[in-house]
Amino acid sequence: MDRAAQIALIVLATLATVAALDALGDLAAPMALALVTGVVLSPLSRLWARLGFSATLAASSSLALALLLLGGLAIMLQPLAAQMLDQAPKVWADAQEVLQAIRGLVSGLAEATREVSSAAVPTANAAPAAAPAATPQADVVTMPSVTDALMIAPAVAGQIVTFIGTLFFFLLTRDEIYDWVARRLASPAQRGQVALRLRDAEVTVSRYFLTITLINATLGLATAAVLQALGLPGALLWGLLAFLLNYIVYLGPALLVAALVFAGVAAFDGAAVIFPALAFAGLNFIEGQFLTPALVGRQMALNPLLVFVALLFGIWLWGAIGGIVVIPLLLWADVLHKGIAPPAPEAA
Repeated sequence: MDRAAQIALIVLATLATVAALDALGDLAAPMALALVTGVVLSPLSRLWARLGFSATLAASSSLALALLLLGGLAIMLQPLAAQMLDQAPKVWADAQEVLQAIRGLVSGLAEATREVSSAAVPTANAAPAAAPAATPQADVVTMPSVTDALMIAPAVAGQIVTFIGTLFFFLLTRDEIYDWVARRLASPAQRGQVALRLRDAEVTVSRYFLTITLINATLGLATAAVLQALGLPGALLWGLLAFLLNYIVYLGPALLVAALVFAGVAAFDGAAVIFPALAFAGLNFIEGQFLTPALVGRQMALNPLLVFVALLFGIWLWGAIGGIVVIPLLLWADVLHKGIAPPAPEAA
């Protein structure tokens, strides 16, 4: 009975935690992203310490570099967003033509089926032919207005402030946080080992992220080169987007394939519209099946099913931010668990 009560209590606590994380997503998601960013920046923090920087100066320097990098990426991607917005009317018109052709094909097949059925089973009192269905009007695509942007601006600003504040104070008090966690997770005799394991988990995550960054950079450069050869406008920006979206496992490449279909329809005609998407899909297949397993396999010894389920959970909970942070958090928890788990009993 006690065991059943413990299990029930764990299940209820888990459900309550998930519900709280979902309800507080606007606050919890940027905090989680800031913590993962702080762990990734840990080699930089150790460099500042070796150079004799004070804790405040080291945290400020790491934060400034992170914000400059994120701001630079946003500025570089802005022309691509503007280009896709300008091309939206042409893409929508082409998509409508394709949909009309598909509707015509389906309507023709349905009519042929009715004629075959009528010939095979003639009826004395044939029902009058149904009137052709009215062609549905094209849906109107409404763009966000200035009022919509002003409505969401405070929420976005709040998330940015939360991210900056959490990242700064984590970088400032990283060692103290690890020591505090070690005191809560272990007995006095094991606190030093747990604190060391926390730092080992930090190193593992930062190395993983560095490796993934190099892989994504290679994929981005290859994507830019192939799209440039195909003649797609803005190939370098598409390569940058491939580099960024590949951090979101599974979902990021799928989104880029869809975006490249959009760009292909806008830039080309005929069968060439799918060449950019097919080219990136091939590069992503090579990266996912050969390059990443060869470079990351030993560092990320996680069950693929666990990774997939965790990714779905993260995206469901926090959207794109959840897809970015869930794998580093999972890897961090796995390394920490292996470090504090009790050793297996020795064989007699």
